[in-house]
Amino acid sequence: MLLPCDEAGHGRPVVLLHARPTDRTMWRAHLPLLAEAGVRAIALDLPGHGAASVRDGRVVAPWADVLATLDHLGVDRFVLAGNSLGALVALQVAVTAPDRVAGMVLVGYRPHDQPPSPHLQRAWDSESAAWEAGDIEAAVRAGVDAWTAADAPAGVRAHAARMLRDQLRSRLAHGEPAQATDPLGEDPAALRTLLIPALVGVGEHDMPDFFHGGEQLARELGAEGVVTLPGAGHLAPLEQPAAFCALLLDFVHRVPEHTTPH
Repeated sequence: MLLPCDEAGHGRPVVLLHARPTDRTMWRAHLPLLAEAGVRAIALDLPGHGAASVRDGRVVAPWADVLATLDHLGVDRFVLAGNSLGALVALQVAVTAPDRVAGMVLVGYRPHDQPPSPHLQRAWDSESAAWEAGDIEAAVRAGVDAWTAADAPAGVRAHAARMLRDQLRSRLAHGEPAQATDPLGEDPAALRTLLIPALVGVGEHDMPDFFHGGEQLARELGAEGVVTLPGAGHLAPLEQPAAFCALLLDFVHRVPEHTTPH
């Protein structure tokens, strides 16, 4: 499946992968900033999100779709930047095609087998209860409250609400697409064997789950701890685009374009 994308700039490719309740428009403020800095920024809709509708009941493999789309765009080697679901897909891409990934910036990651905190469980329960009651707007409000900081700008919260509403309406119309076998699950040691530079981050006001998940991920990848993005919740890049771009660009400029083959 070729994924819808937005592009800006020329130079070293940087691929932007969005969070679960969002779509590629979460990167709309980032594209011009990255382009001005001399990179080719590519924001993708992951399967089942945004304009990447999955209507035929097929089993989706987001990592394979990302690679197929980059092939179509003529992109061989790239840096990945992912938030939440996007961080997971970035890792799946990395273990599938390690020679193509020059580096990774991963924000708001939590392994699926990590037990949820009471805070995260309440957030899930609030969204689920509203969904099961058929109240999409209540589910949107619950999601925005869970995934953005309480003092996030009104425009950010409105953007998050629009993306979450679109996602829920798509889910209502087409259901949840079935997922292919996770390549991370096939080899539990895969992350520890990657030789890819990585930066792991978390929003200052995110839930404890993502601090713990980030710390575990940093250890597995050999990254230097977890970077905190001030004034942000789970959707840290959306809430603090300038700060995130500065962090990402600093990382990109420090990562060599060519590394020892895996």
